[in-house]
Amino acid sequence: MIATIREFFNQFIEPGTRQGEAAGDHGLQVATAALLLEMMRMDDRITDAERAATASALREQFHLDTAQLDTLMTLAEEEARAASGYYQFTSLINASCGAQQKIRIIENMWQIALADGHLDAHESHLMRKIANLLYVGHADYIAAKQRARQAAGVPPAM
Repeated sequence: MIATIREFFNQFIEPGTRQGEAAGDHGLQVATAALLLEMMRMDDRITDAERAATASALREQFHLDTAQLDTLMTLAEEEARAASGYYQFTSLINASCGAQQKIRIIENMWQIALADGHLDAHESHLMRKIANLLYVGHADYIAAKQRARQAAGVPPAM
C-alpha cells in the first residue's frame, strides 16, 4: 500500500508540500475509496448508478479532478483486492478522521448501497461491520442511512 500511495503522491502533489502530511492524506483517500469500492462490489452486480455514486462521493469528499479520481479508484481497487480484510483501511481512517468524517464515510457507503434501489443482505452486513470498525454509534449509523435514503429517493421500508 505504501508504494502505491507514494506513487499517487508523486504524481499529483506539488513537490513543495510536506511529504509526510500529503502521503497521509492520500493514504486516507485510498483507504476511503477502497471501502466505497468494496460496497459497490458487495452485491452480484455493479451498476452505473453505483459507479456514479462512488465517483461523486470521492470527488466531493477529496476535491479531486477527473485524472486524480481515476488514479485513486485504480489504486483503491488494487489495494482492496490485495487486502486480507478491512482493518488496514479502517485503522487508517480511525487514526486520521474525527467522528463527523467517519459518519460521512458511512453515509457515502449507504448512498452507494442504495444507488441501485436495492439493499442486498451482503451490503447491510458490510455496513454494520465497517460502522463497528470505525466506532460509529448506532444512532449516527441510522441517521446516515436515513440521509442516504432521502438523497437517493428510496422509501424507508428497505
